[in-house]
Amino acid sequence: MSALLGVILAGGRATRMGGGDKGLRVVAGQHLIDHVIARLAPQCGALAINANGDPARLAEFGLPILPDSLADYPGPLAGVLAGLDWAAAQGATAIVTAAADTPFFPTDLVTRLTACAGPSGLCLAASPDETGRVQRQPTFGLWPVALRDDLRAALTGGLRKIVIWTDQHQAGQAVFDSAPFDPFFNVNTPEDIVAAEALMGAA
Repeated sequence: MSALLGVILAGGRATRMGGGDKGLRVVAGQHLIDHVIARLAPQCGALAINANGDPARLAEFGLPILPDSLADYPGPLAGVLAGLDWAAAQGATAIVTAAADTPFFPTDLVTRLTACAGPSGLCLAASPDETGRVQRQPTFGLWPVALRDDLRAALTGGLRKIVIWTDQHQAGQAVFDSAPFDPFFNVNTPEDIVAAEALMGAA
């Protein structure tokens, strides 16, 4: 078992897409999550999916399904915690997360996150926006298992914003180029599906 596992965050409610699983929307003939699996699997020792609700709907992917351990959809950090608990049971030391609706993220994500990790072992991905300002991509990160109890306590105490917690632990930052387009482009709306298919066609 590799010391580094991958967790695809698919626990959101997809309100801008009209509900349901964004990862199950079809883009260029495949589920969005298929594109994510294809990019993340070569970079990690094993994968799991963080998702809530009936796990049977995701059975075709053949991966462990990790529900949030906290109620009321407390956000992506709950998915990170579920991933860390799973990794701890596997004897792993860290996980890398990727969002289920982001089909173009870098193929060197894990290498760059690992190289840029802060003193605690945390690191977030980032990329410049259209103005050149670097924006963190907090659903793409390297998360050490050693911090899972601290994260659990923070979530139980009401914390929801990822960067507040990562800043407390001096997370590093791996900045990825946004040319010719932002690799962290995510599919939130039906119009984004059209845009993603155009980008895939151009590639």
